[in-house]
Amino acid sequence: MAELMQQQQQQGGGSEEEQKAAESRRAREEEERRAMLAAILLPEARERLSRIGLVKPEKSRAIEDMIIGAARRGALSEKVSESRLIELLEQVNEQSGQRKTTVTIQRRRMAFDSDDDDDDL
Repeated sequence: MAELMQQQQQQGGGSEEEQKAAESRRAREEEERRAMLAAILLPEARERLSRIGLVKPEKSRAIEDMIIGAARRGALSEKVSESRLIELLEQVNEQSGQRKTTVTIQRRRMAFDSDDDDDDL
């Protein structure tokens, strides 16, 4: 482990101070991002976006980027509601070429399991 850290430092991995500074900068940027989203989104929309983030973090991040970009451009006149968030999700799905997800349940039938066997009694 110590050898690996030495190799990283020799290869331009930076000193510990630089790494800590970069880490604190990333944490500060992430906190600013969360604060901005909290100010832009209504609670229902924020909750839906967090649930999406649990399943598909990359899609959640893309939607967050879209919302933050629109807010910085001044394109948002009001807070984003859950219905508006759903519209944005549909737009992202159309742009990425993904089709609507469908679930098909196929039940197995046992060879000797028939519904009419119960009627013979």
